[in-house]
Amino acid sequence: MTVMVFTFVLLLGNVLKDILSLLVNRQASLGIVLEAVGLLIPFVWVFALPMAMLTATLLVFGRFSADQELTAVRASGISLLSLITPILLLSLALCAVSALVNLEFGPRCRVAYKHLLDRVKVEMTNAQLPEGRFIKDFKGYVIYVGKNRKHELEDVRVLGLDNGSNVTTTLRAPRGHFEWDGTNQQIVVQLFDAKGVTLQNGVADFINGDVIKTLDMNPSAKNVAKADISDMTFTQLNDELRDVERRINLPMSFLSLTPEERRAVQRELAKERNDWASLIRFYIHRQVAFSFACFGFTLVGIPLGIRLHRRETNFGVAIALLLVLVYYSFIVVGQSLSARPEYAAYLIVWLPNFIFQAAGAVLLWRANRGV
Repeated sequence: MTVMVFTFVLLLGNVLKDILSLLVNRQASLGIVLEAVGLLIPFVWVFALPMAMLTATLLVFGRFSADQELTAVRASGISLLSLITPILLLSLALCAVSALVNLEFGPRCRVAYKHLLDRVKVEMTNAQLPEGRFIKDFKGYVIYVGKNRKHELEDVRVLGLDNGSNVTTTLRAPRGHFEWDGTNQQIVVQLFDAKGVTLQNGVADFINGDVIKTLDMNPSAKNVAKADISDMTFTQLNDELRDVERRINLPMSFLSLTPEERRAVQRELAKERNDWASLIRFYIHRQVAFSFACFGFTLVGIPLGIRLHRRETNFGVAIALLLVLVYYSFIVVGQSLSARPEYAAYLIVWLPNFIFQAAGAVLLWRANRGV
């Protein structure tokens, strides 16, 4: 029941934000709305399954303790650990289900959902340089845009490629701006305070200042079919990570550089490789870490429900939401640091699992001893 409730609540937020306005303005039919809702369900289960398991555990054991049933069970010679074994096994089974949803079905359905919305409302200006995605639609370039707010860009990273393999240019800019040139079918991107290096004919030229790049549109490019980094499956993220590590290396043709120049270029390329790889590693670890949330929430929920000794449903839901807020605050912090490899943000997402499981194990041990 809690799974259905949380699924409905999370669906409602997405429906009101993305779909309801299309339906009211008659831009989408009822069939499209139902299809969009169906595609959203696996995506919201990423969050709904752990939240539901925690809430259900708190409600059941809060009522169990308040009605003195725990005392009756212990008087019958049954230990708390024996009583909760099926629930712990259920939480592990839900971890497996969560892993399947987090690593595969959730991201695929999310991409299909966005694809569906893009077909209904074509936002050409933002679709040309979508944020949070490795854009490979422009020949000779791989581009990443942190934010795209009506032609104003933030956290822009550009890789210039030679024959689609060797890196010839690396650029990073805190902000930028782009305009659509419909006559020439080009996008003109201006990067402010850009830093990077260009490798040409065995010479390294370091860049520090404003840069203008002209990107030719590829008529066959299908932006809607591309997945954001946050919406990639586990396999796709691993492929992207290997691709980044393979691409950002010093080409053999630049071995003729002086040792000092070669070290400077290698440091620049290593920094770029770490920055790009750090983004991908964060989402890989986030997907896997999310899969163990059900077990950690169950370990905490059982002894906490017994200690709270309350049978009110609203009280149990409030405590569950508070614990969920604490858990996901670590994820938010990790995501804010995902572009800073020195902070190892991909390890931060594991902290709530370790904390909840350790705290739950201690509380469960104390509850079993009647402390």
